[in-house]
Amino acid sequence: MKTILNTLSGFYGAVRLDLRAQAADAGPAGRQPGVFSLLSAWRERAHFREELALRARDTPYLIGDIGLTMDDVREEIAKPCWRR
Repeated sequence: MKTILNTLSGFYGAVRLDLRAQAADAGPAGRQPGVFSLLSAWRERAHFREELALRARDTPYLIGDIGLTMDDVREEIAKPCWRR
């Protein structure tokens, strides 16, 4: 039960932080970002991590060329989409 609560509170905290970060990047009209932009950012992160996993699996020798180690890649891939 504690794990679920920690995960839910972590998720809620990540949503709050993402919305605050997006509010700081608000356009000149000062519009507040919505749920759509939040979900879009999460989708981009998930897509990036999927691509990174594919690259690490298919061409592991190129991971060092972009300045990462396989440990860095595993750490990044393990993150949920709402984590930066």
